[in-house]
Amino acid sequence: MLWKKGRKSSNVEDRRGRRIPGGVKGGGIGVLLLALIGMYFGIDPALIMNVAETVQSPSASQTSVSTHSPEEQDLVDFVSVVLADTEDTWNTIFTEKGGRYGEPKLVLFTGKVESACGFAQAAMGPFYCPADQQVYIDLSFYQDLKDTLDAPGDFAQAYVIAHEVGHHVQNLIGISAKVQEIRPQLSQKEYNKISVKVELQADCYAGIWAHHADKVKNIVEAGDIEEALNAASHIGDDRLQQQAKGYVTPDSFTHGSSAQRVRWFKKGFEAGTLEACDTFSSTRL
Repeated sequence: MLWKKGRKSSNVEDRRGRRIPGGVKGGGIGVLLLALIGMYFGIDPALIMNVAETVQSPSASQTSVSTHSPEEQDLVDFVSVVLADTEDTWNTIFTEKGGRYGEPKLVLFTGKVESACGFAQAAMGPFYCPADQQVYIDLSFYQDLKDTLDAPGDFAQAYVIAHEVGHHVQNLIGISAKVQEIRPQLSQKEYNKISVKVELQADCYAGIWAHHADKVKNIVEAGDIEEALNAASHIGDDRLQQQAKGYVTPDSFTHGSSAQRVRWFKKGFEAGTLEACDTFSSTRL
């Protein structure tokens, strides 16, 4: 991926090495929401709930001094450039449709972080919080993406950011609000089906970003799309459940199968339009 000369976003907030005074705040529903997010990576929600309950509260006067390697700084620059590229893509699309794109912030953290959706551990992976319109990521996730999920490559890393930004787009255009509105009326099985459609649409939106990144800036190199597709295939519910439990339960899927995730990313990449990403009306996911 040709990113070195790209513009860096001003919407990156660096909280790496920062301790959280007062321990776990915003528990309750916030922790529950993040427990559901943790399922994205095959993490038992009970584990997240347990961590949230037992984490110790450091003194507010304590500070953390951290040093960052040149390699990690390079990764920070990469994340900033990718975020800026998603800003350019979605600003253009929203403007073309007569709207305005409100750019999200991306928060870098180490170990744990406090968001408007609650307390989160790095083990839960990157996530988007609609309550504060921010994307959160611990850079150590990218090592996990390479070593644990077998999805190396800078474009695979960019796909993860573009997917989370896709959730921000859903929030801006009202999809997230509609889903939450109908949530009380649905059984868990029914809600899981809606959740899959939400996540596959975010994958499709990531494909839209890749489409415009290639068309406008020519940053996509040979093998890049394959990296993104490989990442998508390795974080499907079926593959993650098989790795974590040794078996697959489709009714509990919340993000879609590997094949579905690949298919919807490709739809977004090939079409480059919001209309192509209507997972809610599609008869085939």
